[in-house]
Amino acid sequence: MKAFMDRDFLLSTDTAKRLYRDHAENAPILDYHCHINPQEIAEDRRFENIFQVWLGGDHYKWRQMRINGIPEEYITGNRPEREKFQKWAETLPKLIGNPLYHWSHLELRKYFGYQGYLNGDTAEEVWQLCNEKLRSPSMSVRNIIKASNVRLICTTDDPIDSLEWHKKIAEDPDFEVQVLPAFRPDKVTNIEKEEYPEYLRKLSACSGIEIRDFRSLKEALCRRLDYFQSLGCVVTDHALRYIMFSPASESELDEIVKKRLRGEQLSAAEAAAYRTGEILFLAREYNKRNMVFQIHFGCIRDNNAAMYEKLGADSGFDSADNYAPADQMAALLNGLSRTAEIPKTILYSLNPCDNAVISSLCGCFCEAPVKNRVTQGAAWWFNDHKEGMSAQLKDYANLSALGNFNGMLTDSRSFLSYTRHDYFRRILCELLGGWVENGEYPDDERALSDILRGICFNNAVRYFDFRLSEY
Repeated sequence: MKAFMDRDFLLSTDTAKRLYRDHAENAPILDYHCHINPQEIAEDRRFENIFQVWLGGDHYKWRQMRINGIPEEYITGNRPEREKFQKWAETLPKLIGNPLYHWSHLELRKYFGYQGYLNGDTAEEVWQLCNEKLRSPSMSVRNIIKASNVRLICTTDDPIDSLEWHKKIAEDPDFEVQVLPAFRPDKVTNIEKEEYPEYLRKLSACSGIEIRDFRSLKEALCRRLDYFQSLGCVVTDHALRYIMFSPASESELDEIVKKRLRGEQLSAAEAAAYRTGEILFLAREYNKRNMVFQIHFGCIRDNNAAMYEKLGADSGFDSADNYAPADQMAALLNGLSRTAEIPKTILYSLNPCDNAVISSLCGCFCEAPVKNRVTQGAAWWFNDHKEGMSAQLKDYANLSALGNFNGMLTDSRSFLSYTRHDYFRRILCELLGGWVENGEYPDDERALSDILRGICFNNAVRYFDFRLSEY
């Protein structure tokens, strides 16, 4: 029997262990999609206790606590932080086979040196140990990032964000890690939302363009894209439930925006036409600007209306969708392909059943000189566990070119989540090592090194055109 989470955690063959040690374990981290707060990096935040850095905004953990019957007052309520941590510690032993069990213990080991396992009985020991460690200057946000071997971070930012904290980080000579904004225009896309007219007024104010119609909306978005690019932005991100391709004329789009600005409601057809026009416009702009177009889809958000009213978005009430029409995604890409305006595009679905659909579709729109011009992203959210990552990697290998894969990201709000890269790398090395030991790929050290170093770091450097040296 192997010891719990030993040196060879998730690695079962000699080849997998060798590949991990020689090529993956010490690769730097490039986290090109996350939700951490750049202000906390700029101010080099220090956390008072393990709850603040671990549970304060982690809806993954909140969800599991609810499943375990923990009252909401111990999750997002006003109970003391020590009591909330206790309830999480009592929940964790139930999560056998769940990635949160692995992630939590990887983080406890890497950042706090704790070699045991967390449960209700050990909660006080862990609480005291972690809080003592957090008092050290080495556990400030910036030092956690540097100790994690992170070279670059892309945050997720609204078009009206001031990006003041990105500026301060970039101007600070004492912090070498790049922290770049990513353009996330979801509030522009969601025209049917009640807050849309007010949001466009804010966009008008920060862009200096009075938005009266679709034409002026495009001008305002271009102005904001210019600003984001001035601070190093090369990444964009769109969160969509699904793609509905329904193109309309410029004059029709003008009238739709005018109607919504008057406070009138739109038909489903009008909303679909607007979203199509907005996404086509932005995709073409991304292509001109050499920006990467990320689309996260297949998610039903805010399912529990009562809890949404209490807690708002991103509080643990989202789920996978089973409706992501591939013909509509193909139509969108075709609409861009006809004029040779497809940007570098990464597609992520929350539904694992879409893996083969995405990889097979992506191959239809790849062209030189860009490797993987349209490609699938890493296993996302409810899929970034051992089985989900393995399945996604296998589908990618079967239907695309795994050696060109852009690798892992945290998609996280926690500064301790960089161990997810290590988790992914172990799963990747186990998969590749198994193929080598089974005679399905030669034990070619040079080729395997190129593949692993590429997936862990180098491929993303090349794909996004980041200003980084390769590993």
